[in-house]
Amino acid sequence: MKQLVFNINDGQCEGPLDLVLQLISKHKLNILDINISELLKQYTAQIEEWQKEKTEVSSEFLEMAARLVYIKTKELLPKYEEEVQKEKDELVGQLLEYKACKHAAFLLSQQSNGFNSFVRPMQKIEKDNTYKVTHKPQEILLAYNDAMGRGKRRLPPRDEVFTPLVVKPVISVSSKIVRLLRQFYHNKNLKFDDAFALNTDKSEMVATFLAILELIKAHRIKMSEDNTEMRFLGREKDTGKEESKGDNIE
Repeated sequence: MKQLVFNINDGQCEGPLDLVLQLISKHKLNILDINISELLKQYTAQIEEWQKEKTEVSSEFLEMAARLVYIKTKELLPKYEEEVQKEKDELVGQLLEYKACKHAAFLLSQQSNGFNSFVRPMQKIEKDNTYKVTHKPQEILLAYNDAMGRGKRRLPPRDEVFTPLVVKPVISVSSKIVRLLRQFYHNKNLKFDDAFALNTDKSEMVATFLAILELIKAHRIKMSEDNTEMRFLGREKDTGKEESKGDNIE
């Protein structure tokens, strides 16, 4: 499908970047520090003019309009200053690159005019591996931190990470049930918080809580209405047995 070409001020516009460059040149805007509001105003005015002439506007022109609206919207919010500057720098870079390519295409087109123009054959150019781009110190620091972060993520975990998992003893629910029965042997009523008084870490607290649930399920203990105290019930058939086991439990 042939690409649509629009005429602006006796010139041709072959794409959205070309249109932006022509608007910048026409209204004498600074290409290195574009006023997004003014550029958007002129860009949308040109689109509306095409639409009044019943010209079908390509989707890429509408995409550029949406991009300019997006940048202007973020420009109104103070917390997006860095993102706005990044978007503007990206747009300026594309415009400068497009302008350079367009100028190079013009120079190449001049070489093919007439039969008396000759083009030198392609010559071999030696590779220059010297990195000549200059960066700000902050950019180098960010790149270094990013590289170090990726390197650390690829390293295997240290042995110290697994030491607490291997050395730490396993706390069983059964041992906590026995400890609770010992406490109930001395006192038929026990406060809920006192059951966790001797626990030293989270795993012991979890095991104690599961032990309380098991005793409640087995109808050995009963919680008070406000859930602050536990009362030892035992079993009707095993009441004597529980009392006789007291000495063994201690």
